[in-house]
Amino acid sequence: MTAEHESAYGWVVVWACFTALAVIFGVSYSFAAFFEPFAAEFGAARAEVSLVFGLSGLLYFVLGAFAGMLADRWGPARVAAAGMVCIALALVAGSRARSMAEVTLAYGPGLGLGIALVYTPAIGCVQPWFTRRRGLAAGIASAGIGAGTLAVPLAASAAIALWQWRQAMWAIAAGVLVFGLTAALLLRRAPEAERRADGSVPGTPLAQALAGRRFRWLYAALVLGSPTMFVPFAHLSAAARDLGVPEAQAVGLVGLIGIGSLVGRFAVGALADRIGRPRALVGVLASLGLSMLLWLAAREYWALAAFALWMGLSYGGSVSLMPALCMDLWGARAVSSIIGVLYTAAAFGNLGGPWLAGRVFDASGSYAGVVAACALMSAASALAAWRAVVWAAPR
Repeated sequence: MTAEHESAYGWVVVWACFTALAVIFGVSYSFAAFFEPFAAEFGAARAEVSLVFGLSGLLYFVLGAFAGMLADRWGPARVAAAGMVCIALALVAGSRARSMAEVTLAYGPGLGLGIALVYTPAIGCVQPWFTRRRGLAAGIASAGIGAGTLAVPLAASAAIALWQWRQAMWAIAAGVLVFGLTAALLLRRAPEAERRADGSVPGTPLAQALAGRRFRWLYAALVLGSPTMFVPFAHLSAAARDLGVPEAQAVGLVGLIGIGSLVGRFAVGALADRIGRPRALVGVLASLGLSMLLWLAAREYWALAAFALWMGLSYGGSVSLMPALCMDLWGARAVSSIIGVLYTAAAFGNLGGPWLAGRVFDASGSYAGVVAACALMSAASALAAWRAVVWAAPR
């Protein structure tokens, strides 16, 4: 399939994926708006509240591999639609919780399962529709994460102020069913990913891809880099409040991460099509670690805002490149499954990063040690990515 003959419906899939990812990650990262209401109502420590975010992230990254296999077998629309329903039910269940334990058990697992059923099938079905413009298409599709990160936490914060947090969860659940379910039903498998007359699908089998050295290095890069990606979403707003930043501005920092992420996905995706996706990935992972040094030095709101934009740009660029790279390296045959297995690496950082950051803060009253550790791990992540996609790059 050449760029000139790429199907027009591929762009419908791109924007459906954009909308689906905006919905699911907007809901996930609206956790920043619910952080203080949960802590205040249930008298919970920061580590305990952070566990909800970490648990949902653990599940959607671990179960993403399972969801990818389902999508490869049954098609992305059915699997993603089921995920949207699951997210709506989790929000309704969370709104009825009477303790922090009930929030953790109802909201965390339900949200995690729902996001898993949407994320991997949605992002995985975009790549086979494109060839030369694959990086741009992946960047636009994954920019939905940035758009959702920007819009939904601010909308959730406004809804909490207007209706309190329980009613706000009901409102978000309604939005998931209206916008998310519609987008999910528009996802279609590309002709490139359909079976040939002999029953085969072009590309590398899942087991063969997972056995390769390249996959192991890429997996290590995600394990090492994921804490840096997720700690700010859970704790940056709280850190800003500790410096005396007003509530609206503190929650708005997550929105600034979303703005940076939007820019990163569009700009890095298009640039990577020109300079090469492997080197672009190494660059954004190194940039992610450098951004943490700005948070470490920040003492005023403007510095935290600059960090949020920089971190978002680097994070958004890295996330947009991973699915396109998987298609480049292993083809369409098991691309959703490969992406899903690869993203299980991020589960460790999503669960352990925010929870450990909360424990360290509760013990020391400072995030300095956590932020410094994230910077070092990001440097190691960039090195592992270089080993995976540059040092052993295909000729």
